[in-house]
Amino acid sequence: MYKIVRKKELNPTVTQMEILAPMVARKAKPGQFIILRVNEEGERIPLTVAGSNAEEGTVKIIFQIVGATTQLLNAKNEGEFIQDFVGPLGVATHTDGIKKVCIVGGGVGCAIAMPVAQEFHRLGAEVTSIIGFRSKDLLILEDEFRACSNRLIVMTDDGSYARHGNVTVPLKEMLDAGETFDMIITIGPLIMMKFVTLTAKPYGVPVTVSMNPIMIDGTGMCGGCRLTLIQDGKRVTRFACVDGPDFNGYEVDFDEAMSRGRMYFDFERHAYDETCNLLKGAK
Repeated sequence: MYKIVRKKELNPTVTQMEILAPMVARKAKPGQFIILRVNEEGERIPLTVAGSNAEEGTVKIIFQIVGATTQLLNAKNEGEFIQDFVGPLGVATHTDGIKKVCIVGGGVGCAIAMPVAQEFHRLGAEVTSIIGFRSKDLLILEDEFRACSNRLIVMTDDGSYARHGNVTVPLKEMLDAGETFDMIITIGPLIMMKFVTLTAKPYGVPVTVSMNPIMIDGTGMCGGCRLTLIQDGKRVTRFACVDGPDFNGYEVDFDEAMSRGRMYFDFERHAYDETCNLLKGAK
């Protein structure tokens, strides 16, 4: 059993927790993830490590309440326990030799992007961060990004806060002006990562994308995170959980990944509604 040490609401649909898991905390690196179960009957879900403190033995997770399991997890409070917390899993984000990086995060994907930005900042790289949200009330982690970025640009789709527009707007402005980066790392919805990649392509800047959104089981056994890469004109199958989650954005077949992701929407919505009803009945 793993104790919930701290819990914080970041916005109405996004929650941050710190879990006491000393063995995971000692090994976790930015870009990796854990697998958890809320209770003995619960499903296993992957969540990215949003930070760790080896001295305290805690691991930070940030999750959006979108399905049955995240609804059950969010019902837990500080001092309570979850059943399983396994990791770290996946390949850590590549940082060697990168001196100037642009981190582009969207929505709850900023929870994954933040520890990556913090690690580059710790290593002395010049960090530009662009974070985008649908509206002001969904904004998360602005102060944390500001603390680890040489330059931070905040975007909202509806213009309710900071700059109006999506994350590709300032990225294209910088590239058009001749700005160069050793790497662009983008983490967020698949459609956002696709267009960040397309925006960068004419300028030849390397792009890394995080394929966390398509992971399900997290061990490669279920095949749910099967991903098609196009390498040297050939279609190659990889798995986001064991081969990634980071991949070369220019190689990813985003359209296939988005099509497969929509297959589970109705099932997840049904499970979420059932869990909400159960939790209401328990009060």
